[in-house]
Amino acid sequence: MLDNYDQEEQPICHHHNCGNLFGCGDENGTGVFREDLKDSVFTQRASDRLLHMDEVDQEKLDSYLTVRGRSRRTLLQASSFMGILAAIEPWFSKLAYAEGKSGDGQNHAGSDSSFGGGGEGRLHVVECNDQTVHLGVFDTTLPPILKIDSGDVVSFPNTWTHFLNQMQPGVAVDKLAELRKSNPGRGPHSIIGPIAVNNAEPGDVLEVRYKRLRPLAWGAVFNNPGSLGTGLLAKEYPQGQVKYVELDLKNMKTEFLPHINIPLKPFQGTLGLAPPDGFYPPLSPGVTNSVPPGPHAGNVDLSEMSEGSTMFIPVWKPGALIFTGDSHAVQGDGEICLTALETGMQEMRIQVLLHKQRNFSWPIAETSTHWITLAMDRDLNAAMSLAARNAISFLATRAKLTELDAYALCSIAVSFRVTQVVDITRGVHAMIPKSLFSGQLREQIAVV
Repeated sequence: MLDNYDQEEQPICHHHNCGNLFGCGDENGTGVFREDLKDSVFTQRASDRLLHMDEVDQEKLDSYLTVRGRSRRTLLQASSFMGILAAIEPWFSKLAYAEGKSGDGQNHAGSDSSFGGGGEGRLHVVECNDQTVHLGVFDTTLPPILKIDSGDVVSFPNTWTHFLNQMQPGVAVDKLAELRKSNPGRGPHSIIGPIAVNNAEPGDVLEVRYKRLRPLAWGAVFNNPGSLGTGLLAKEYPQGQVKYVELDLKNMKTEFLPHINIPLKPFQGTLGLAPPDGFYPPLSPGVTNSVPPGPHAGNVDLSEMSEGSTMFIPVWKPGALIFTGDSHAVQGDGEICLTALETGMQEMRIQVLLHKQRNFSWPIAETSTHWITLAMDRDLNAAMSLAARNAISFLATRAKLTELDAYALCSIAVSFRVTQVVDITRGVHAMIPKSLFSGQLREQIAVV
């Protein structure tokens, strides 16, 4: 768990630390840049933000640094760093304003302290390592790897693939099956956490905004050998298969087979909180299998949770305790063979906001076009009925419809989709189009 990246050695230049942006040489003209202003504004936190800045062409910057053999930190910590400022001149003025400090020298949640706006708080970076990642469980007995405030942003760079990063291109399906069998009661997911949210209590709701989802350049889809009993049609396809594909991240697609191209829609398959008591038989007190989703969200596998979407999750335990993993490049509703197009994330970034005492029973999701109510149960029919009740309740409380009108509206205008059928508890989600509502009614509908 890291709030800042480790320091690296500065480049050695004959005249000054220029980061080799223009080649090491003449420093004439750089004196017009005030070092005292640089020191007060270009703090360690500002440097971390620049590492993930939105307004700069990341691909071009990365390619430049690769050619030059320089890291981002090395470039950005160079004492003159005029070249990078030239690239981000409009952004730098916002940085100078945003890095204004309160009396204790810290940025506080709720303040307008980020280049992206929206009142973001502090930026935290959580690396994957043996202390932050555990195989296939939500373990609430562990001490938090990080504590955050409402409004804070968490970045997860280079997230691990399944089985603690052992799923890599070329690994055979029999090896993947053996990894699953050798860890009974655990899922295949590499689960990061827990992350505690200060002041979160049962009855609260955690709003999780997906700010950035950048997958690796490859993905895998597999069904286990039928003897494991996983997947919808395990008995019909006993041989098992794993297929690795390259991801075209520039065009956001992948070639599944010649003349079969699939648009990518990256999302995080698993993100949830400490589950409620009695949700699912624990492996030991406080330790629960990561596979079944539930009222705490978790392994929901909802493909709509792409970049820009939001999930509202009920808090069941003090501190909320966020767990995440199971990165996907794309998935069809149902996820029938067992997996989505599994991958890791070059970076996943979320913002977390705490809403006090909203007393939700189930998670609710939101995109730019839909409100989405969720339900899970071992029985798909029961999950469908629960999803319908949740959608009716949403429309009755938020849009002020009678329950009979909400029931009718769901029948003619709301689509109910099978989220997944392979995670012990099956999922159904109701897609409520925002376009159904106009004027003041549209404006008054809000999840929280």
